[in-house]
Amino acid sequence: MNDQEISAPLTREGRADRRHLRGQASVQRIIEATIAVIAEEGLPGVTMQRIAKRVGSSNALVVFHFGNKEQLFRAVLEFLNDQFTKHWEAHVRQPGLTTPERLVATLDCARTFMIQHPDWVAAWVIFASDRQTMQLDSLISGPSDHAYLEEVRGMLADLARAGGHLGIDVDTLAEGMNYMVQGLWYWDTINMDHPPSDALRKTGLILLKQAFPQEFARF
Repeated sequence: MNDQEISAPLTREGRADRRHLRGQASVQRIIEATIAVIAEEGLPGVTMQRIAKRVGSSNALVVFHFGNKEQLFRAVLEFLNDQFTKHWEAHVRQPGLTTPERLVATLDCARTFMIQHPDWVAAWVIFASDRQTMQLDSLISGPSDHAYLEEVRGMLADLARAGGHLGIDVDTLAEGMNYMVQGLWYWDTINMDHPPSDALRKTGLILLKQAFPQEFARF
């Protein structure tokens, strides 16, 4: 590459790509700032002006990207939902795991997400607990939550069939594990000064060993 090529002006497409990347970075900073404010102060602390000040931009820029606070909340929830989906993919659906290992991974997935991203989980719990936003959270997060539950139920059903475990109530067991995950997130959010607990994994294993003693003997 010669000096003339290095100094050549960007094409129209190149300038558009650069503007798009700057816009994406700006959107992400606003989303992260909103999560931080919610985790620290709850939903009442969120205003477009407050978020703009936190990211060092104008109120007009925040409005340009999101329009209003409801759309901002929608974008935050979509971001959180996407991030947990990626986390689930990396932990639960990784190649080479046995079905028992995948079931244990569902428990570890929830715990590691909480440890790695406490502000994300805190904001998510607040969204799901507030009357003004719980419907929006259910609309955005609900389909994924039901899909995870059905995936766990399917794994439990496969184990029951393969091992000849007649009479195992896989629906109740799957829902019970889901309740424990939800409980972990709520408990750790309101007790953030306490060290992370391993109770979810230990309790989940107690239930799984009770239902499938041979399959989970090594855990």
